[in-house]
Amino acid sequence: MKPQNYQRTLAFLKPDAVVRGLMGEIITRIERKALLITALKLVQLTREQAERLYEVHRNKPFFEKLVQHVTSGPILAMVIEGPNAVQTVRNLAGKTNPFEAAPGTIRGDYALDITKNIIHASDTPENAEREISILFQPEEIVEYAKPTEQKFSFSNNA
Repeated sequence: MKPQNYQRTLAFLKPDAVVRGLMGEIITRIERKALLITALKLVQLTREQAERLYEVHRNKPFFEKLVQHVTSGPILAMVIEGPNAVQTVRNLAGKTNPFEAAPGTIRGDYALDITKNIIHASDTPENAEREISILFQPEEIVEYAKPTEQKFSFSNNA
């Protein structure tokens, strides 16, 4: 049974992270937080997908630059699950502006500027579900439990 605070969220590594070879390092950071990656794929976002993902920023001056960046190369999209997954992934990511992001966060350690800030992380459980539906079909998400969450039975039969 999943705890009450169990959530799923969307994160994706932006083209700057992919081309710089940071995928493995960032996945490791996520897994070390005891979160489950239940879907993962390398994709090229279409402009329409990017606009839907960032629709809340449509009237902001940085919208076009952001859409251009996330469609400029492949992204690594992930569905991540676990207790308080939305906030946990956002804490791992760090502040949007890398110059304000703490050392030890993904953006604090790797981001180059506010647009090339390595990672997108959903900001609410509701937005996470909306964003997941843009990038993943339900059958692409695999449910499983880590060994520490499973019950094992051992026998003396060798």
